Amino acid sequence: MLTFYSDDHHLHHGSCELIDGQLMPCFEKPQRADHILQRVKDRQLGEVRPPQDFGLAPIERIHSAAYLNFFKGAWARWQAQNGSGDLLPFTWPARTLRQVIPRDLHGQLGYYSFDGGAPITAGTWQAAYSAAQVALSGQQAIANGAHSAFALCRPPGHHAAGELMGGYCYLNNAAIAARAARDAGHARVAVLDVDYHHGNGTQDIFLDDGSVFFASIHADPASDYPFFWGHADERGVGEGEGATLNLPLPRGTTVERYTAALDTALEAIARFDPSLLVISFGADTFEGDPISHFRIATGDYPRLAERIAALGRPTLIVMEGGYAVAELADNVEGFLSGF
Repeated sequence: MLTFYSDDHHLHHGSCELIDGQLMPCFEKPQRADHILQRVKDRQLGEVRPPQDFGLAPIERIHSAAYLNFFKGAWARWQAQNGSGDLLPFTWPARTLRQVIPRDLHGQLGYYSFDGGAPITAGTWQAAYSAAQVALSGQQAIANGAHSAFALCRPPGHHAAGELMGGYCYLNNAAIAARAARDAGHARVAVLDVDYHHGNGTQDIFLDDGSVFFASIHADPASDYPFFWGHADERGVGEGEGATLNLPLPRGTTVERYTAALDTALEAIARFDPSLLVISFGADTFEGDPISHFRIATGDYPRLAERIAALGRPTLIVMEGGYAVAELADNVEGFLSGF
């Protein structure tokens, strides 16, 4: 399998995130991608290629110009204010506040964020931009005839909406690739999100788009991040009604219950009949993940992937979460082996 990867991910290395009421070292760290890349090379799992640069145009098909302009320029503005350390938001336009865009940097950061888990550092924009190019390069490889490709993206993307960053995510890599595939002629594309956390950004982006089917298997938002989206009654709106399938599961879910949900998602995707499948793959479903609560073992990942591969669709695998760094390469290797 072709793997696409950029060293630019090292440019993003946040020092802290706000979690459980404390500023803590970031769980999303460069070692995640480093370990996976080394395993791909050591086990000769496929050729590793650098991404092509498709420019901003495909990113602008997903994210608004206002958001991109803010994100690109935020660090320089922070430095001009003699800011030190990571740039993190501390105020948000909650439900009862006016939804206006302030002129101040911190006000804008709060407007374009939904949590304190997406620090902006000196290299965050470039790292996120290159991650999007990694996903686009995987999509292009499939367009050129590859049956599957692995986009080793970092930072991840599935929590990022059209005008929102959060949950370690800034640009939605899977959505950017899916939209590029639609623009290239795919009549129907499916996105299957198998990260522990709901892909709220991807759902938001395609909520009213009936040509992109979004299915997500994730922790029940009644008890788990991102809390405010991912319930089973969310099925899409307008032309996208029926093209969203959420399968929330309780903490402690074992592989048996997870497999049943996966089969439900795969049956729905088969009925939708896409010509391309994009997988938002998070290995944070692993039983040893430090911020997640499912009970999927390393040995389960090949079998889960085999069920997905049995759909027989050209498949782009986009890396999302997974924070048990020591075991991450094992879990990713297991999943890739199913294809």
